[in-house]
Amino acid sequence: MTPDLLSQADFPPVDEALWRDMAAKALRGADFETTLVSRTDDGIRVEPLHARSQEPQPISRVDKHAGWRILQRVDDPDPVRARAQALEDVKNGADGLSIVFEGAPNAFGYGLPATQEALAATLDDVPLGRLDLRVDTHPTSRITAEWLVAYLSARRADPARMHLSFGIDPSAIFAGTGRMRMSIEALKASLPQSLAHFFALGVPGVLLEADGRVCHNAGATEAQELAFMLSSALSHLRMFEAARQPLVYAAPHIGFATAANQDQFVTIAKMRALRRLWSRVQEVCSVEPSLAMIHAETSWRMMTRRDPETNILRSTIAVFAAAVGGVDSISVLPHTLPHGLPDDFARRVARNTQLVLSREANVGFVNDPAAGAGGIAHLTEALCEAAWEEFKVIEQEGGILESLAAGRYQARVVAAREARAARYRAGERRIVGTTVFPLAQERPVATLPAERREGPKEGGAFCEKLAATRIDESLGEPA
Repeated sequence: MTPDLLSQADFPPVDEALWRDMAAKALRGADFETTLVSRTDDGIRVEPLHARSQEPQPISRVDKHAGWRILQRVDDPDPVRARAQALEDVKNGADGLSIVFEGAPNAFGYGLPATQEALAATLDDVPLGRLDLRVDTHPTSRITAEWLVAYLSARRADPARMHLSFGIDPSAIFAGTGRMRMSIEALKASLPQSLAHFFALGVPGVLLEADGRVCHNAGATEAQELAFMLSSALSHLRMFEAARQPLVYAAPHIGFATAANQDQFVTIAKMRALRRLWSRVQEVCSVEPSLAMIHAETSWRMMTRRDPETNILRSTIAVFAAAVGGVDSISVLPHTLPHGLPDDFARRVARNTQLVLSREANVGFVNDPAAGAGGIAHLTEALCEAAWEEFKVIEQEGGILESLAAGRYQARVVAAREARAARYRAGERRIVGTTVFPLAQERPVATLPAERREGPKEGGAFCEKLAATRIDESLGEPA
């Protein structure tokens, strides 16, 4: 076939009615609805075909002239090994590090010791120029922020040349650990003073974060996770206001952390929906909208213990979807994490998953490549509507902290998790390597020697914990 043949070809026009007739013939009597129409966990109807958007609304990441930043988790309880891993990651292409301390909801039993000495030992000799450095949300995030500022001063590192995130999110800590060090009332009274202190230091970056990963990994739907982040971010704005900080200056200091899973189109739409929803919240607060700073991490709940190499495929799809959705930074959970603390090889695979997609496939070259795609636009709009309804419910319950204290938000998440597990048990959904095509014999998995540790249990406020639960665990697979 030559180009001349294509230029002379005459293709008859095809409308939706004709396509449906052709699809019906191909189905050979199978039901159109059950075969080609699907629904998300939020009940959003997904058609097999959507018309192109007539009025595309492109959504940009914060740095619209660059792709996403590649972050590697630093979560080894041994600071000596953690430092060696960090140096290796930065040397071999990582743009930054995500410091995960013990007791963090997303540490999954591991994490760097929560001490100033461990932080300094881990970052010793790590080149800090233009480094993306984030502290993963954990119970002592506020004091850790002071450690980090002091360490950067001692190293004479210029924070203005770095991307910093201090990971302070009381709602995520409350939900993910079931406790807070102080009461809700005391928190609301004390945190504004800390915020005023940080503003006085003039340190750039994300001070407060709305972290939805804890909800996702506990089983939340996309709308529930988005609503959690919105309510958490709104509570941050209220605290900035209590600290007498103009909201127009405070909003850019609020960031978001969310989970990316293997459901490609839903993940793309969720990232786009988050930006639109945050803009809407700022508009309601009479603030000129600023772009949301979004960090994505691959989903813990989608990972499997059996045939762990399949986790590499899931993570690749998740990274692709998060990048197309326009997030600012991504970290990948190593594929052997369900078995224990990942070794150097698993960390290298996690790093290279992003490097190949970013530096070789150039996935981040185009800003919002999904703009105009009818299916993505439909999912984005539907997720915005569903998340806004859940957000209003949370606010009617007094806000996210009060909803968590009463156990109302957790009840909805647990119901969603159980409904999802039922679909897997019924065979409506499948997990390659676990529920279909399992290995006849599992291969040994290499991990580093480390014991899983629980976080602190004492506190001034308690609630039902949203425990991170993999889907395969909910189906009876070993933890």
